[in-house]
Amino acid sequence: MFDLSRLGAWAHLPFITETLPVIQAQLEVDERTVLPPAHLIFNALERVQPDDVRVVILGQDPYHTVGKAHGLAFSITDNFGGRLDSLGNIFKELQSDMDVIRTSTQLDDWADQGVLLLNTILTVPEGLPKGHAKLGWQKLTDQVLERLADKPRAYLLWGGPAHKAAQSVDAEANFKLQSSHPSPLGVTKSGTNFEAFRGSKPFSRTNAWLRSTGQRSINWDDPEAL
Repeated sequence: MFDLSRLGAWAHLPFITETLPVIQAQLEVDERTVLPPAHLIFNALERVQPDDVRVVILGQDPYHTVGKAHGLAFSITDNFGGRLDSLGNIFKELQSDMDVIRTSTQLDDWADQGVLLLNTILTVPEGLPKGHAKLGWQKLTDQVLERLADKPRAYLLWGGPAHKAAQSVDAEANFKLQSSHPSPLGVTKSGTNFEAFRGSKPFSRTNAWLRSTGQRSINWDDPEAL
């Protein structure tokens, strides 16, 4: 079911041999449509190798509508043509934060600049959000974050599952911004340990931190603006 040949250094994570076979066995007997398609499930890791990761954006699970998810958290296939929901709010915040009007919904170019767009759960049954929350994908997230603890990075943690997954990320050594999920239901919520997504200025703050550490900024605009 899975083609692991493009995982590169990520293939050395214990998850691949210890947990993934168990998940695969469960998926193979699940008669529902599983999203994203099998060849895109590990897209986030395939596009950015560990040493190239500069920014981590953690989400929850993939979009549960056919044709929408393609393996990068919050990203939507360019030819989808439907509602943007969370991504629409991300784009509104990008415009408010940096005066950038992005039109491309497919965020491959972010990944190519070192942004790891990772969900804490990598699959979902069609029409059932968090339907695969108990398969064990979170073990992969834990190991990815542990692997990335070797040097400072920026972490944008959007929503409760992301906050929980990244509890061990050192806020002093890294740039760590916890906010609510950008979904229509969560975009304005805040709490004692997290900001409301709306108004959190994640893009400019991330770029400011990157520059402060001698790194180039991320171009959050459409790819042609690179």
